[in-house]
Amino acid sequence: MNAVKDKMLSRRDMFRGSAAIAAAATVGAAAMAAPAPAMAGGHSAVTDMTHELSEDFPSYFGEQAFFKDPVMNYAENKVNLFNLRLSEHIGTHIDAPLHFTADGNSVAEIPVSSLVAPLCVVDIAARAAGDADTRVTPDDLKAWIAANGDIPAGACVAMHSGWADKVATDGFRNVDAEGKQHYPGFHPDATQMLIEDADVASIAVDTLSLDYGASATFDVHYQWLPSGRFGIENIANLDKVPASGATLVVGAPKIKGGTGGPARIFAMV
Repeated sequence: MNAVKDKMLSRRDMFRGSAAIAAAATVGAAAMAAPAPAMAGGHSAVTDMTHELSEDFPSYFGEQAFFKDPVMNYAENKVNLFNLRLSEHIGTHIDAPLHFTADGNSVAEIPVSSLVAPLCVVDIAARAAGDADTRVTPDDLKAWIAANGDIPAGACVAMHSGWADKVATDGFRNVDAEGKQHYPGFHPDATQMLIEDADVASIAVDTLSLDYGASATFDVHYQWLPSGRFGIENIANLDKVPASGATLVVGAPKIKGGTGGPARIFAMV
């Protein structure tokens, strides 16, 4: 019995040694591999870019768009369970090409490779503080490029307007006496520049719409989404990530035929 025991211990040590060698080889290979361009390699922090979704989260139309109906509770059933009813376009969410096209990709058909992207943050917060109708322009994109280099292939270009801080207030929708909303968005000239001059996969805004709030024609939506790209609305915490160098991970819902849906989004820095 002792001989068998000694033999088993010897074999266990051998396997441990082999596993250690294999692990070291894997780490060495990973260290030698070049990281993807403009992606966060060996990130040291993860930032949540998602607002918490609740029944009172503001919607574009001003009506409740998320409902959480109790089905079971722990006190009576020893399990908690809710049925959810919600708009596809509530909270931090995706606009799929199908949202503004007859036959574009649904949210389930967005290539998964597009859901992990270099993040480029265009900061217009100072300007937005004094002008709610301001928009990201080609000059803003050129200034970002001058400061940070070319926009990486497959990037998500995000507008930081500072509007995320208003999410729990009436200032988020910012409706005037005529019922018109006022908050920043992208200018069609800027998104056209991104379509023509850069291999950008998505754009993001920290407001309710890719278009600025006062828009009645949704020019950016009708321009950007039919190009096969997607958008992100109500993104959070853009002030907590750098202008360049972070990697955005978009947990888009995989809903057959969906025009969008709430998403859990985070950035690795």
